[in-house]
Amino acid sequence: MEPQIVEIKDFVSFTLAIIALFIGKTIISRYELLRKYSIPEPVVGGFACATIVGVLYYAFDIQIEFNLDVRDILLLYFFAGIGLKADIVTLLKGGKPLLILLVLSSVFIFLQNFMGVSVATLFGLDPKAGLMSGSISLIGGVGTAMAWTPTFVEELGIANASELGIASNTLGLIAACVIGGPIAAYLMKRHNVKPNLDTNLDIGASHKNNSKHIQVDYFGVLRAWLWLNVTLIIGYFIDLGLQEAGLKLPMFVACLLAGIIIGNIGRAYLNRDKGKDRSYVEDASRGLSLIQDICLGMFLTMALMSLKIWELEGSLAYISVVMTLQVLLSILFTVFIVFRLMGKDYEAAVICSGFGGVTLGSTATAIVNMTAVSQQYGAAHRAFIIVPLVCGFFIDIVNAMIINLFVNF
Repeated sequence: MEPQIVEIKDFVSFTLAIIALFIGKTIISRYELLRKYSIPEPVVGGFACATIVGVLYYAFDIQIEFNLDVRDILLLYFFAGIGLKADIVTLLKGGKPLLILLVLSSVFIFLQNFMGVSVATLFGLDPKAGLMSGSISLIGGVGTAMAWTPTFVEELGIANASELGIASNTLGLIAACVIGGPIAAYLMKRHNVKPNLDTNLDIGASHKNNSKHIQVDYFGVLRAWLWLNVTLIIGYFIDLGLQEAGLKLPMFVACLLAGIIIGNIGRAYLNRDKGKDRSYVEDASRGLSLIQDICLGMFLTMALMSLKIWELEGSLAYISVVMTLQVLLSILFTVFIVFRLMGKDYEAAVICSGFGGVTLGSTATAIVNMTAVSQQYGAAHRAFIIVPLVCGFFIDIVNAMIINLFVNF
């Protein structure tokens, strides 16, 4: 018997996401254990909603379908903001850590795909089917999985490629949301890493900052919103150019690149006139931070509340084994390799929480994990420059090339 499908319109879905985010914030504020391990507020709220949806499906044969078109726009706004804030001068000063993280990410993509191919072979599946449980659905995310599905179905003859990709991404996203904070907490305790006393966070507000209210100017928010929209428009044209060049990259990559270009041109222009009043720039920057914070929290909440747990049933044995091994691989690689090579300090611990997120979920998950850690232990400005650029831009290009290599091998 087919379940009764109940479609929730976009406006109601968005409103429910706001409620879920408030629920997550309330639960986090009441339980010290969740704050200790830096579990993000959107994760708690999103899981609460996904749990209710799962109960309705299994107990009452009702399938909830949320209309979440606005979710993807929120992600574009967030990464456009990351790009606008990315200072090339600061980035060049930290060029070595960025290069190290890029190399580590590239190595991990190979290991992740090798793991997927190996487990698929052990289960008697087409080895290339394992790529859908590798970097395609995990580092690449559901968008990359959907983009590669036609190739796997039509050219490689893997009929259940879509189901494998979605199931792997679902479990990966769940794991990514819960391992980042504990990884950072473990590393800090194990290596006696001291927290940062700076509560001026890149995103969000510190749990230890009693004054969580930031003065935001009306026109500052409006100005930030205008520049974000301009960035999205330019990002659209950059995305068209990337497609013409044959690169299958998520739209947010183009918006991130557009933000980097616009932001650095603006800073270069302002630096020409040292005596110019820049108060409006500071107002816009605070407005930008506010919009980014809202967009990121809402995006992850909506991503998690739309999880369909029942879609894991088709290939449960294979998915359970391959994802257990992928999670272990991510944790071990992050704890024993990434932390050591990134400097074994507080910034490295925050980067590790993000690396654990992006290797199993998405760049947005990585940023949410890092935000939760910084809210608990203090700011990590370098981490919030390096991780978005590596994991939100460079890693997608490297991932596309490595996937092509494995597919054509």
